[in-house]
Amino acid sequence: MNTDTQLSDWREQALQLEQQINQTVIGLQPAVRHIVLAVFARGHVLLEGHVGVGKTTLLRAVAQGLGGDYQRIEGTIDLMPADLIYYTYLNSEGRPCVDPGPLLKHGDTLATFFFNEINRARPQVHALLLRAMAERSINAFNRDHALPHIQVFADRNRVEKEETFELPAAAKDRFMMEININMPGSDAVLDELMFNPRFHDTDRLVGGVTNSGIYYRLNELAQTVQQRIQTSAKLHAYALDLWKATHQPEHYGVRLNDVEMPNLLMTGASPRGMSYLIRAGKTRAWLEHRDHVLPEDLQAVFPVCMTHRLLLNPMYGYRKEQLLPELIQGILSQVAAP
Repeated sequence: MNTDTQLSDWREQALQLEQQINQTVIGLQPAVRHIVLAVFARGHVLLEGHVGVGKTTLLRAVAQGLGGDYQRIEGTIDLMPADLIYYTYLNSEGRPCVDPGPLLKHGDTLATFFFNEINRARPQVHALLLRAMAERSINAFNRDHALPHIQVFADRNRVEKEETFELPAAAKDRFMMEININMPGSDAVLDELMFNPRFHDTDRLVGGVTNSGIYYRLNELAQTVQQRIQTSAKLHAYALDLWKATHQPEHYGVRLNDVEMPNLLMTGASPRGMSYLIRAGKTRAWLEHRDHVLPEDLQAVFPVCMTHRLLLNPMYGYRKEQLLPELIQGILSQVAAP
């Protein structure tokens, strides 16, 4: 089978997965598309949203559809780094035993790792997770353990702030995307979620997603997509302007109300962040049945790839939820596309 045929077959599997997830978790189509893009671009994902809007169900459905070994851990204030690696207990004979923890339980076949309420865990725990995300390996029991297929999903509770630890910029930069999961706005969707018994049994709902078994081929697929999808010189120039605009938006004519633009940002997007943007853009072009990236591909993923990378000066920090979306939209509207 030639490469083009393989890419076409894989695309159909990706679109079928997206369709199944949208039937399982309704009213979240934009978020589902972004997660599918991150999965097939091999990027980690940070989710943020209110309680009970379907974040956990969404990730369970994604893991079920992809296949592969799945592990989950709850962020708590007393969680320690060692809790990710091993746990100790007394067996039936009263003897102390040590078993592998969630990061090591499945060895090198671990696929999806879900960290629930990551901002409740301490920075030491974040640091260990960052190594697993960046290097796809961890050191334990005096040797390195490879995690070649791991994809991390983490979520943050937007409401409760007590006993939480804000992720530092270096930690957030390891995530390809930050996706907001909002309350469904459609009355029809809310009516379905409230009154249709199908959505009341989460285990049965998630179990209805077909396991595609595609997960352990994703590394190969993602590499092929990145190599085959082309970018033009004009698109390179456009992406560079977008990058510069995340550092000096005022130079591109971006203006926000009651803001001294030169003093707005402490830092803009990192080189890693822009690399993630291009990877996500290429993956979107592939899903849209194209062999080249258009400006609209970068524009579609720019907010979810960039917003969590822009750090405001403290004087504007209290307006973050208002200013960051306005800044992102200002950059997209002011930077001229080819």
